Amino acid sequence: MQAEERKMKILNSTEKKKILEQLEQFGIEKLNYLLFQTGKEKIRGYSGNLSIQEINMLARTIRVEIIGLYLFKQDLGLRLSLDATQILKPSKKIINTNDIQAQSWLKGEDLNITTNQQGFVIIKHNQDFLGSGKSAGNLILNFIPKERRLK
Repeated sequence: MQAEERKMKILNSTEKKKILEQLEQFGIEKLNYLLFQTGKEKIRGYSGNLSIQEINMLARTIRVEIIGLYLFKQDLGLRLSLDATQILKPSKKIINTNDIQAQSWLKGEDLNITTNQQGFVIIKHNQDFLGSGKSAGNLILNFIPKERRLK
């Protein structure tokens, strides 16, 4: 990994506002997190007690890209992580699944579901959010990391 890829950048209020504008498509209206960009595309959220100055001081001495929770990836749109779907509770662009579809999804399989939703969508089963995928209208691509899939 190159040194510049490991750098952490605290997003300013303008950058956070742009993220919030993108989150509106999922019905998410607020973020009570300090947002960090790590690498080129990943956004993490932190809600602890450290101040920005303390975080910056730590960043100068240790690798702090692991601070906070991985929330989003900015690639061809804003893709919510599995954890972000759990804690942010989206209310729009939700695809509800049945038991069989949910099992397939959790195993890392794409879903053959026809929907009018395009782009990134949220997969839900009953009351459980199961992550996000990318819809092409008749197929939803799975983005669950391999290490978090059911065997």
